Amino acid sequence: MLAGRGSRYNAAMRIVAVPCLRDNFAYLVIDDGGQCAVVDPGEAAPVETALARERAKLAAVWATHHHGDHVGGVAELTARHPGIEVVIGAIDAARTPGHTRTVDDGDEIALGGLRARCLHNPGHTLGAVTYVVEGCAFTGDTLFGAGCGRLFEGDAAMMHASLQKLAALPADTKVYFGHEYTAANLRFAAAVEPDNAAALARARALTTPSTPSTIADERATNPFLRSAEPAVIAAAQHRGAAGDPVSVFAAIRRWKDSF
Repeated sequence: MLAGRGSRYNAAMRIVAVPCLRDNFAYLVIDDGGQCAVVDPGEAAPVETALARERAKLAAVWATHHHGDHVGGVAELTARHPGIEVVIGAIDAARTPGHTRTVDDGDEIALGGLRARCLHNPGHTLGAVTYVVEGCAFTGDTLFGAGCGRLFEGDAAMMHASLQKLAALPADTKVYFGHEYTAANLRFAAAVEPDNAAALARARALTTPSTPSTIADERATNPFLRSAEPAVIAAAQHRGAAGDPVSVFAAIRRWKDSF
């Protein structure tokens, strides 16, 4: 069971990480009455196993974006649990069969006594959303441990703005991301900022699974949130960037694509 780090954030909510596919994470968000939402079920079988083990009743799917490795289990879950709500960002909805509700920036969704706020985070996909509930952020493929998603649909300005929106969350916000990429991301972070002691210490202390991190961790070690830092600017300028944060972000993202 990957309940591990931060499996219980407070007395009213439990979070259980569920490994899916090769390196994906789905997450069970369980309220104090046993109702459950699953975030990003890339496949159904591991989710069903976790639901049974945790004695949780599935009430909803919260999808961060439309990619198959995040919604591939939706059809089977809805067949096995008729009537559950399937939530997706409005722009991604047309590419997500079976959704029952669309959300946009600032919308709220409920799970028992819990309330989750939706943040629109275009960049990886145009409709990507983050769900923020009880001090926890489910960021999908927008914000990873020490990294960020590729720009498959949006542009650098979109993704930079999305990451800055997430960076503005309280420092102790727990970040539950969509893939176990943290070790590779920290190797890249060390290439961008060789003298970043926080990133080096994070790499030395890393254990897997590495979810969740915190917004404080990401501000201190994630080069994609640090495009205003002199060392990151200098590294980006060596790769043709101008000095503005979006240009710096774009250059670092291109570098990571071929790292």
